[in-house]
Amino acid sequence: MNMDSFKKIFKFGKPYKKFIFLNIFFNILYAIFSALSFLSLMPMLEVLFGNSSKVYENPNFDDFSSFGNNLEAWLNFQVSSFANNDPSKALIFVILTILILFFLKNLFNYLAMYFITFFRNGILKDLREKLYEKIIRLPIPFYQRKDKGDVISRITSDVIEIQLSFLSILEIIVREPLTIFFTVIAMFLISFELTIFVLIFIPISGFIISVIGKSLKPTSNVVQKEQAEILSVAEQTLNGLNIIKGFVAELFFIKKFSGTNNKFYNYSNKLINKQNLASPLSEFLGISVIGVLLWYGGKLVLIDMQLNPAAFLTYMGLAYGVLTPAKAISKASYSIKKGNAAAERVLEILEAESEIKESDNAFEKKSFEKEITFNDVNFSYNKEVVIKNLTFKIRKGQTVAVVGQSGSGKTTIANLIPRFYDVDSGEICIDGKNIKEIKKSDLRSLIGLVPQDSLLFNETIQTNITLSNKNISKNKILEASKISNSYEFIEKLDNSFDTNVGSFGGNLSGGQKQRISIARAVLNNPPIMILDEATSSLDSKSEKLVQNALENLMHNRTTLVIAHRLSTIQNADLILVMDNGKIVEKGKHEKLLSKKGIYSKLIKIQSFN
Repeated sequence: MNMDSFKKIFKFGKPYKKFIFLNIFFNILYAIFSALSFLSLMPMLEVLFGNSSKVYENPNFDDFSSFGNNLEAWLNFQVSSFANNDPSKALIFVILTILILFFLKNLFNYLAMYFITFFRNGILKDLREKLYEKIIRLPIPFYQRKDKGDVISRITSDVIEIQLSFLSILEIIVREPLTIFFTVIAMFLISFELTIFVLIFIPISGFIISVIGKSLKPTSNVVQKEQAEILSVAEQTLNGLNIIKGFVAELFFIKKFSGTNNKFYNYSNKLINKQNLASPLSEFLGISVIGVLLWYGGKLVLIDMQLNPAAFLTYMGLAYGVLTPAKAISKASYSIKKGNAAAERVLEILEAESEIKESDNAFEKKSFEKEITFNDVNFSYNKEVVIKNLTFKIRKGQTVAVVGQSGSGKTTIANLIPRFYDVDSGEICIDGKNIKEIKKSDLRSLIGLVPQDSLLFNETIQTNITLSNKNISKNKILEASKISNSYEFIEKLDNSFDTNVGSFGGNLSGGQKQRISIARAVLNNPPIMILDEATSSLDSKSEKLVQNALENLMHNRTTLVIAHRLSTIQNADLILVMDNGKIVEKGKHEKLLSKKGIYSKLIKIQSFN
């Protein structure tokens, strides 16, 4: 079995290694007292059978070959010393000894599990944090190749699977082998010959269990993928509920979900039934060993007279006591195989390489001085060329608008400047420096971005405006809200800036969401603004208010406007007309109109509409 995933997950346990050492220490004590608690039954059985021999001298343990007989004599010596020929006292002594040993055994078991809990949950905590951190830091192109539902599945159900079937075995991975080890030692002490006979059968049962276990991992992989598909369909359904209802497509999506759910049901049944086979199979194999023991041990007691009945019954108790940890270990091997599939899916995210890499010698840039230049830029997505040989310049203080039909490459330009994507060839420079040489955090801090889709988080209005900048003054928040013309409607809300906007801003109108998005972009007073069809979601009244605010805002800033409504960019210093990834026209509004080219046609189409 490939243990690489197991080892990689275990590396997250380094900060909590003291807990694993404490766990091992108490597991050793538990295993020792587990064996002793069974051995303590021997003198009680001797007392009950009435054939306990009185021993008044402490036996000599020098000869290992007679260790078992000496051990029995030592136990009888302790009983004889305490009881002083009184059977009732002997029974009380033996019972008290058994109670104390079993108490200590269970106390050490609890302490071992107590400390392993911190180790296991610490791994899970750090694993979730690293996974979430990696999800945030991975570039946007990564998620265009991955289904969102699949990614959500990895941080939720796959991590839970690791907890249930991968890390749960930590509680038994040390304890059970130690218990078997000390129990087998106790069995050797009672009968060396009988124990050798038992050990012949253990590899046979282990081999049978491992054969079945090998088939678990492929099924586990399929189950995890189908579970991710269920989340994916559910996520798509919730995001597109209006479309589904509007086009009466409920039945189509119900059938789609049902098909995926049925696959998950069938594969889960196969997987769980294979897992369920572990316990009864290991128990049957174990009881088969016990059956052979009864035959062989009975022969030693009744025919060869090498064991007395009390010793044999104690031995049988020890032998059966090996079955419980053996069953736990067999189930643990199944769990590792099942959890390995989930771990591989989680590690695929954690070990994913970022395509948007920061240069080792990236330098800081805290200001924008001169210009943004595109020098012969080419960009393709999924082998489809989106931008072709693009060359233009945006000087400081200019407002440059990019227009064109859908699919012409407008939004791609807006995504290339903050390095959401990297160009295939050519370069984008700020003040003569290639943006690939600038620290990503500094580059993006120079830019205020208002996307076409005004995404808000399920937080208060104030948190949505400030995001990570918690130390911003209230006055700056108020100023940003006034610039974006959102202050008036925010103040009318019951909780003002402390109003929760709901999931994806569902408690607000489209225009209100867009104005908060604009307030967020202008809060830190960035020198470069990118407005990707920023007014497309606004009604006529809101559009006018926001447009006036944006025009005031643009006076001392460099602004790139991706325009849908051409009426909003007529005062731009430069208009670039895109078609099929290329600039086909450029100039000011009046100049482009006089050309009677593509721009003029676009204006006429919108005027007609």
